[in-house]
Amino acid sequence: MIQRIQTIFLLIVVIAQVVLHFQGLDVELFGSIYIVASLSLVSFLLAIVSIFSYKKRVRQILLNNINIFINVLLTGLLIYWLLNLSGGISFPEKGIELAFPPISLFCLFMANIYIRKDEKLVKSVDRIR
Repeated sequence: MIQRIQTIFLLIVVIAQVVLHFQGLDVELFGSIYIVASLSLVSFLLAIVSIFSYKKRVRQILLNNINIFINVLLTGLLIYWLLNLSGGISFPEKGIELAFPPISLFCLFMANIYIRKDEKLVKSVDRIR
């Protein structure tokens, strides 16, 4: 069912990745400005597919784990970008891009916890039959 708590967590991931996509357009890494934007787009698409894979919980967990890896990669790339960015440490110069991957990571971990709970419940009911 789509009205589960993990769907809300995955919707938060979708929103965070859309915001990161548009905020990340000014991040220039390794001579390209599209690395962070494209990774956030991939993460967005994985979260959407995961939302609509609610009948296949094992696939949903796999998609979320791939998404976790992408968000860890995004966090590392953004930290690298912030450390190599010239200028002071004032907030407007450095941007807010780094806040969105940890939000996504937290929500993906929480979604996986609830998906595993559902999978455990379904397996226990199948055992009773």
